[in-house]
Amino acid sequence: MDRVDPGRSKQLPGEASAARLRIAQVAPLFESVPPRLYGGTERVVAYLADALVDLGHEVTLFASGDSRTRAVLQAGRARALRLDDSPCKSEIAAHLAMLYGLRARANDFDVLHFHTDLLHFPVFASLASRSLTTLHGRLDIADLAPAYRAWPEFRLASISNDQRRPLPRANWAATVHHGIPLVAEVGAKPPGDYVAFVGRVAPEKRLDRAIRIARRAGLPLKVAAKVDPVDARYFNETIEPLIVEPHVEFLGELGEREKLALLEGAKALVFPIDWPEPFGLVMIEAMSRGTPVIAWRCGSVPEVIDDGVTGFIVESEAAAVTACGLVEGLDRRSIRRVFEARFSAPVMATRYLELYREIVACDRRREPVLAQAGGS
Repeated sequence: MDRVDPGRSKQLPGEASAARLRIAQVAPLFESVPPRLYGGTERVVAYLADALVDLGHEVTLFASGDSRTRAVLQAGRARALRLDDSPCKSEIAAHLAMLYGLRARANDFDVLHFHTDLLHFPVFASLASRSLTTLHGRLDIADLAPAYRAWPEFRLASISNDQRRPLPRANWAATVHHGIPLVAEVGAKPPGDYVAFVGRVAPEKRLDRAIRIARRAGLPLKVAAKVDPVDARYFNETIEPLIVEPHVEFLGELGEREKLALLEGAKALVFPIDWPEPFGLVMIEAMSRGTPVIAWRCGSVPEVIDDGVTGFIVESEAAAVTACGLVEGLDRRSIRRVFEARFSAPVMATRYLELYREIVACDRRREPVLAQAGGS
């Protein structure tokens, strides 16, 4: 059941006070917010919505009904799509119905913040001046450029500067790196003797590399990963023969608490990607536990990892093996401090608030111009 906020203000759009904004956060419906298991975009939306509430703002989260949030929850459908075992369901229909409901309530909000790629563009074109769209995925896809040219009025936020490269002339408002909650301080307990791999089992994530790196470094590898149906053949043919090696422990998908414990106990996270990773949330999840990251120089990695401080950036398996022997020289408390300064949820929320206030100010200036044009 949706939560009802009896104290909702009756401000008109553009009349938000400096102290309090009315913000709609619009999440995809593929996972709950936050996800029960694996999931990136919905997890970030969860952290952002809660951080904005903690900062004193009025936030309504449009998401699946099994989400957990400190914001007001407006359910787009009862259950997240991925874990809904209904034999017949429509992803497009579910999202369009949620967007239709938001469109009817658009005047309840000062800012509409979308995390649904470009699905909302046709529905909200007349309200683009009050919206922000964060793009969470890769943008080097053939059909994207014409679509973004068709709706240039929408402000876009990137999650790394590298993510923008395929669309350099899009209407970029800012880059806002992801942030996660400030969970408990890193303990004094020394890490274990293993390295970790956390993510999806997919060709571009290169679990095969991680397995070889750990074997050559003489270290156990603990793997917390999900296998999507689209990657099942790759898993069966390429990865399954490798995870039977004695140094590999395949744990499957883990919940949030178990994943963070796994990361905190690791000598290092191995992040051997082979694609233009837009951000890589697991890197800062490791940093939040003081765990160094050994990552390929690819995509957003150089923006997230401080080489020689929070981990090592490598370009070969041999370099990664060498890095496995160097990580003990990194200060785990310093890694945690870098995380707090750059990648915490409050830091992310504060950066988005700067954008929201710019949107509100621009919309205020725009309304008198539209009124004069309408009366001429």
